[in-house]
This record gives sequence, structure tokens and C-alpha cells, in this order.
Amino acid sequence: MSEDDADATETVGSGRTAPSRLGRVLLGIGLAAQASEDFRDMDDTIEYAESAGVPVPEVAAPVASGTMVAAGVGIALWRLPRLATGAAVTFLAVVTATMHDFWNADADDRSGERLAFFGNLAMLGGALVFLREAFE
Repeated sequence: MSEDDADATETVGSGRTAPSRLGRVLLGIGLAAQASEDFRDMDDTIEYAESAGVPVPEVAAPVASGTMVAAGVGIALWRLPRLATGAAVTFLAVVTATMHDFWNADADDRSGERLAFFGNLAMLGGALVFLREAFE
């Protein structure tokens, strides 16, 4: 392997390629923007969390939303990447299966919950990729 090939491999492995950077920025902005929407109507967010059986929803909902805003910004800027991606992965793994369980939803809510479930699943996949990158 030539020296140039070794440099290229190192760059790809360290996540410094343009597509990786762009992916982190897009995922981070998406996570932060989605979570910031919860703050626009925190009463509805708390009510939704309460309906899903979240304990102490008046505390859990704003803390979870704030955590996701911070995680999204951290991923987008690649600051504290292990903490940021770890927080996003943890949040998405828990919330996706518990808050968007479309298989248990009423017929009227099933389509929206299924859409939210698979959207979160896609974001979880991206966050897992960047979590691995954070440990390289």
C-alpha cells in the first residue's frame, strides 16, 4: 500500500470525509429541529408522554427534548461525539419502541405512529453509525 493509500484509509476511518461530515450535520440538525418542536407546545408533549405511561412526564418530557436538542447540536458540530451520539442512540432506542408502538395504536392513530416509528428507526440507524465513528 502506498503512503497516499494509507492516508486515504486513515481519513475514511476517522470520519473526516465530506459525506460523513454532511451526514453528521444533517442528522444532527434533524434531531435538534425535531426535538425543538416539542418545546413549541410542551403541554401537548407532556400530555403525549403521559398517555404513553411515561413516569413524571412534566419532568421527563422537557428533559428528554432538551437532551435531544443538545445531542443533535453535538452531532452536527461533532463536539463530545461519544456523549452526543450515545445520548441520541439511547433516546431513540427507548422512545421508538415505547412511544411509537403502532402495533398497539388505535386505528385512527396507527398510520401516524407507524410513520414516527420508522422515521425514528432511520435516525437510530444513522446515530448508530456515528456512534461507531465516535469510537474510531
